[in-house]
Amino acid sequence: MKKAKQNACPDDDEKDVFGRCCYFQLDISLSVLFSTGYLAVSVCFQTMLPMMMKVAFSTVSQPDKWRLMMMMMNRVVKQRRSANYHPSIWNPELIESFTTDYTLMFVRIHQYELYAGRLEKLKQEAKELFASTKGSYDRLKLIDSLQRLGVAYHFEQEIEEAVNLLTKDDNAIKDLNETAFHFRILREHGHSISTDVFDKFKKVDGRFDESLEADITGLLSLFEASFLGSVEEEDVLEEAKSFSTKHLNDYLLGKLETNILTEKLQQSLHIPLYWRMQRNEAQNFINLYPTDVPKNLVVLLELAKLDYNLVQSIHQKELKELARWWRELGFHETLTFSRDRLMENYLWAMGIVFEPQFTKCRIELTKFVCILTAIDDMYDIYGSLEELELFTDAVKRWDTGAMEKLPYYMKICYLAMLNFGNDLAYDILKNHGLNFLSYIKNEWANLCGSYLVEARWFSRGHKPTLKEYLGNAWTSVGGPAAIVHAYLLQAEECNLTEHSLINCLKDGYEIIYWSSLIARLSNDLGTSMAEIKRGDVAKSVQCCMNEEGISAEEARERIQGLLNYSWKKLNENRIAKSNCLPNTMVNMCLNMARTAQCIYQHGDGIGSAEGVTKDRLVSLIVEPIPIEQ
Repeated sequence: MKKAKQNACPDDDEKDVFGRCCYFQLDISLSVLFSTGYLAVSVCFQTMLPMMMKVAFSTVSQPDKWRLMMMMMNRVVKQRRSANYHPSIWNPELIESFTTDYTLMFVRIHQYELYAGRLEKLKQEAKELFASTKGSYDRLKLIDSLQRLGVAYHFEQEIEEAVNLLTKDDNAIKDLNETAFHFRILREHGHSISTDVFDKFKKVDGRFDESLEADITGLLSLFEASFLGSVEEEDVLEEAKSFSTKHLNDYLLGKLETNILTEKLQQSLHIPLYWRMQRNEAQNFINLYPTDVPKNLVVLLELAKLDYNLVQSIHQKELKELARWWRELGFHETLTFSRDRLMENYLWAMGIVFEPQFTKCRIELTKFVCILTAIDDMYDIYGSLEELELFTDAVKRWDTGAMEKLPYYMKICYLAMLNFGNDLAYDILKNHGLNFLSYIKNEWANLCGSYLVEARWFSRGHKPTLKEYLGNAWTSVGGPAAIVHAYLLQAEECNLTEHSLINCLKDGYEIIYWSSLIARLSNDLGTSMAEIKRGDVAKSVQCCMNEEGISAEEARERIQGLLNYSWKKLNENRIAKSNCLPNTMVNMCLNMARTAQCIYQHGDGIGSAEGVTKDRLVSLIVEPIPIEQ
């Protein structure tokens, strides 16, 4: 991979004129400042300008003096904007120090083999549960436990067979808990089970029977099931949600002590199970599990803990490799305006695909997000419109020659993007005989094009309508590009061909759109106020306020409503496309939406990496789950 030259005298066309004369004679490097197109100046610097010009003029020939003078006169002195992002709290040295007792090292190779052997034994015992589990409800509990504990990927075939048995189950005497449980599990696996199954719990007026208020477990199952609906089923499942929410909140109001049930209720009312990031939920459910399952499923707890810790050790190893890559890339030193967020960007990749066999996908996807983040910040806060127009055109050309007119800091971004895309295309061509460079180029061009639209809006003071904003913002959030890159990075697992990719992008357009829109709306709800304060383009909340003349609180409620609607559309398209899209694509889209909800649930989880985000990373990456020996 070509590495962009750093900390050297800029090599723009203008260097010959004034670079040599200024670079060593002034503490402030004029060659770097001029090559960016602006002087990032303070009042003090502006007073020094005449003296600096005198020094520069004294060392160049007469023709070059005129050229230098014209360039100086044509420069517009501006102060670049800054988001004042805090430095990373995870330096590469700290990341490279991560280790647990489950990390494969030479001195621990025997212990690691013992863990691996124990894991295989536990997996075999868990598989035997499928054969010994006969009843419908017990089968539901087994499937749900495996999913929530984060170990379902070990038993994909067994779970598929068990779900198929559930589709043939026409037992008509199920209570509310089992009915809603059955509905949710089938919907989660892409089956179109009708909402008519809830009719028997309604009165003649179509409303749910108030006598159900005492069935707290059933109400919780109904609440969770209500998030698996589509737009067409809005009346039925929205009433189920409203009914269950009211009675669950009423129940909690009368409870002063905290127990396993009240904790589950509080968690679900805060964020429903279907919207939770998988790795987060695995850790959470492991903590709740011991007192919440039948005795015959206790073996799953040991399996889940051991698997969680072994997978965590793989994630640590990946991050160590990424820390070395990040240090060598040099963005931290050369692009100081951008967010330095390697760990937080890895959270995106881990959220989209956490399973241990997808190491390469996570590593490369994290690199993609890191480069995207720098370019996003360049468009959002640092670059001039003229520079951004040049950069966008260069991305479309996808050629090292296209970066000659770019300022130095943009050359760093551009070459990193180009190297990443070309390396990915080369890897796929070498290993699979497929040339996907045009798809990679297209995704970067679309992404940067959407960034430029927002930069133009900001530069011209344009206030877009909500429809206009969302028509561009679902792309600028990076969702479509992330999904395409993640899918290409799983070429072997997906049996990828060019024909299958074309069909997947065509058939999966709606799923990619709605999952990207969820990511965008979640992002806006978590970050819009901070971005407006620093002078960014209006986000969905502000668009809604401007367009309808309503308060910020009302606008946020509208956007939350749109977020809920987007989940319904995602559910609808998931079921409609279940037979023509690979599960890999569908799951990545769902997981991207879930990860966005997780990251922006308590504010800007990327821009501000302290607080909840830091705690989450510590628990997911750094600290293993204790296992009693």
